[in-house]
Amino acid sequence: MKKDPFRLTAREVQWLLIVGFATVGYAIYLRYMAIELSSAALACDGGLQTMLCKSRLTATYLFKNSVFGIAAIVIATLNLLRPSIVLITGALIAAGLGIVLYNVALSGIAIGLLILGFARPAPATA
Repeated sequence: MKKDPFRLTAREVQWLLIVGFATVGYAIYLRYMAIELSSAALACDGGLQTMLCKSRLTATYLFKNSVFGIAAIVIATLNLLRPSIVLITGALIAAGLGIVLYNVALSGIAIGLLILGFARPAPATA
């Protein structure tokens, strides 16, 4: 039985574009409006209990422990072994958050693995 190579459809590419832009956009918002903005940081450290402060606390804990980068590498490696749109989406989300939120090295390796997952041998010509 011949197995067809994994290829993305136009709809899947559009889905990945939407997810990628939304993820990086939220990460940029979180980084520059909650983590690095001194007034928000002082308010959150002072005990303010808003959704932004809880998101800041969660994101800070996750990037200090390199969770974004490690998750991106694991999912991208799984995608390299057995490609699927679900794994590509998960790796794209984790890598996008990791690149913006201070896990650049590990997330960059994961992006490289995602790109490598699209490498296929050229089709044979007659």
